[in-house]
Amino acid sequence: MAIGISTSCFYPQTTEASLIETGRLGAPCVEIFFNSARELDRDFIGRLRDIQKTYGMRVKSFHTYASFTESYYFFSSYERRYTESLEDFKRYFYGMQTLGAELLIMHGAKIPGSIPDEDVFSRFHTLYTLGKEAGVTLCQENVVHYRSESPEYLARMQKALGQDFKLVLDIKQARRTGLDPYVFVDQFADSIVHVHISDYTPTKDCVVPLCENAQFDFKRFFAVMREKGYTGDYMIELYENSYTDPAQIAAARDTLEKWL
Repeated sequence: MAIGISTSCFYPQTTEASLIETGRLGAPCVEIFFNSARELDRDFIGRLRDIQKTYGMRVKSFHTYASFTESYYFFSSYERRYTESLEDFKRYFYGMQTLGAELLIMHGAKIPGSIPDEDVFSRFHTLYTLGKEAGVTLCQENVVHYRSESPEYLARMQKALGQDFKLVLDIKQARRTGLDPYVFVDQFADSIVHVHISDYTPTKDCVVPLCENAQFDFKRFFAVMREKGYTGDYMIELYENSYTDPAQIAAARDTLEKWL
């Protein structure tokens, strides 16, 4: 269990530059947010592996680069496009195996979408099974404007997938949906395998944890997660306008680590 840093914090820097930045900040574990298809090529993965070795980082998770098009490729009514996209999906596996990443994070189907929930669940499970065969765990993240923003939808997905339902809880996405993150914690604690953390103020819904006027009670959150049996990592995931200096992220990470 550790407090890690997502390379998404430094977007739109290149993925490799962002990974170097996380290393410089002393992150013990990282999430790599991919931003183009070419970044899954073997030579590029080799470059990321060299950076990982240089800084001694543990790569916990990959985030798909096609988040905004997953509905189009995987969850649309045009089935041939979905079938053809399965091969593209498999391209993540080599990189994850090379860097030691366990979790692959997907946003899933958008609202409203063109196929019913049951078909989404079936296709997601096909993707999950492909990942499992490669030693990879596919996870559904709660995301505003996607079907996964709804706890009711996630509950149906959990029922359909059973033990294969794995959830990534994102604090800011819950708030953007208008929900307390504890709604997801209380309902899906047994299925949460990864957590994206950030903070908020009265005027901004995503800021670096523990900054001035920040509101989120991380001590309470960590205590509740411990009580629920959570033993995974927490990943600081921000946007470039969420902080003024990368050193703020490192300082927040160091403090949060002491509270785990």
